[in-house]
Amino acid sequence: MDTLPLYQLIRSKRRTMAIEVRPGGEVVVRVPRHVSDAQARSFVWQHRERLGRHIAQMRAMPRPAALTPTQVDALRKQAKAELPGKVAYWANRLHVQPAGVTITSAQKRFGSCSAKGRLCFSYLLMRYPQDAVDYVVLHEVAHLKHLNHSKAFYALIEQHMPDWQARRLLLRRPPDAMEEAL
Repeated sequence: MDTLPLYQLIRSKRRTMAIEVRPGGEVVVRVPRHVSDAQARSFVWQHRERLGRHIAQMRAMPRPAALTPTQVDALRKQAKAELPGKVAYWANRLHVQPAGVTITSAQKRFGSCSAKGRLCFSYLLMRYPQDAVDYVVLHEVAHLKHLNHSKAFYALIEQHMPDWQARRLLLRRPPDAMEEAL
């Protein structure tokens, strides 16, 4: 690739630069607030060849079918019914107490943990196998002990779920492919 693709630049409170290629080939570049446009452009330029391959792959991938309102409602109800119990199970095992559990409609992230100990989970997580759901719940509950992705954080996950890496890989497959495989 001899030219730079069009990209959306997002500055935020972060320490590293990252490039995300979304389905359809949209490119998002995330940088710390202090990084100049020229530095961001240079970062994209350094990764242009690999970026070109990823854009082509993402454009070739079929997009998951849109959910109907009935499906969204069913997934949201399922999440509200199942996830608080799973959170309680892992919180008990890790000897922590979340400030609360919220079901969201987040599209890009399956779960999150706030600095105040509130856990959020997307209802879209319910489209994945239970092994993947259990991993996400443990991941977020573990953040109540380690609000980072340090070695200690992953050691805690490994201690309670030795096959966590295989479970995490399940989240990288499109949910439609997952449903067909089951």
